[in-house]
Order: sequence, then structure tokens, then C-alpha cells
Amino acid sequence: MSALPRELARRIDRLARHAHAFHRFAHHPLCDAYAHEVWRVGRVRVCRGCTLTVAGLSSGVGAGFLLPASLLAAGTAGVAFLLSLVVALGRRRWPKGLTRFFPALLTTAAIVAGERAGGWGFVVALAVVVLFSLALVAYRRRGPNREPCRRCPEFGLDQTCSGLRPIVRREKAFQRLSGRWIAQSVPAPSGRDDKTDRSDPTDRSDPTLRPGSGAE
Repeated sequence: MSALPRELARRIDRLARHAHAFHRFAHHPLCDAYAHEVWRVGRVRVCRGCTLTVAGLSSGVGAGFLLPASLLAAGTAGVAFLLSLVVALGRRRWPKGLTRFFPALLTTAAIVAGERAGGWGFVVALAVVVLFSLALVAYRRRGPNREPCRRCPEFGLDQTCSGLRPIVRREKAFQRLSGRWIAQSVPAPSGRDDKTDRSDPTDRSDPTLRPGSGAE
């Protein structure tokens, strides 16, 4: 099978990015049961936990420069970071601000403060980096909270759930349109009339893929 023309491959890549932009950073099903896990910006959903983590890491850098360049400041931030990890990795599911924003803020604050303190401060910064890495491993092993799925009436049914249905519908629309583009790019066999529609392949004629069309 011959490779796709480069320009067509780029068009399909752009279409794929456009088709799934609305949920790319949601990281959760799009149903009401997980509404508290995402923020909605227009038609785009973003994961609340990841957004707060990034905000915390960024804020912590500034906080680290505001702290005194001393071992005491770095050590205090390190201890606070450790306590925040205990809360974040506990069995109870606390609000995201407590389990994402503050641990992330204290991580970078302790690292920056330790680097500025020098000496034993470097040890504090290194310890925080190691503990943060271990916490990430523990978090991934624990896995996401799927209790809302288990409580959902749709759980176990032999059909796509309402939380994933908009994503599946958008993927099917993408496959239909990209398949049409690929079919149009294949030359017709010699000696046969080509009745394939040769319309402009940049025309996103599938209404599901038009900008501003709701996937939900």
C-alpha cells in the first residue's frame, strides 16, 4: 500500500487535532458525574487536577524566591511539602486544591528555596525531588477514582456510556471524513470512469467536525 501524499497526511493530522481538541486535556469522562473533575472553557474541557498542579508548580517558583535564602526556610517548606503529600496520598479524596495545588506549590518552593540556601539546602531540594517522584509513582499505582462510574446506572451496559459518547461520536465523524479524503486521493483504475467526488479535501463537510459544532 502506497503512503499518503504528504499534504494529505498533514491535513488529516490537523483534522484529528481539531476533532479532539474539546476533550484533549479533560482526562475524565464528560458526563455530569465527573463535572466536578473538569473545568469548561467554552467548548473545551480541562482537567481540574492537572490545571491546579501546573498552577501550583508555577506559583511555587515565585514563592521560593520570596522566601528567605536560608536552610530554615527551605526546611520548613520541605516539611510542609511532606505533610501535604500525606494528605494527598491518603485514602480520603480531599478537594483538588488541597491535594494538587498546595503539594505542587510546596514542591517547587522548597526546591528553589533549597537551591538559594546552598549547603544543606541542596540536600533538602534533592530530598523533595526524590519524594515528589515517588509520590507520582504511588499516585499512578493508585489509579484514578472510578467510583462515579461504578455508581452510574449505565455501568456494565453493553453500550458506550454517556461520558464517552461525545468522544466516540467525534472519532467516527473524523474517520468518515478522513476516509473520504483518502478515497479521493486514490487514482481511478485505467479504463474506468472515475465517478468519485473530487471536491476540495479541505472542505470539512461533516457537520460534526465544523468549528463551533457541539460534540456533546
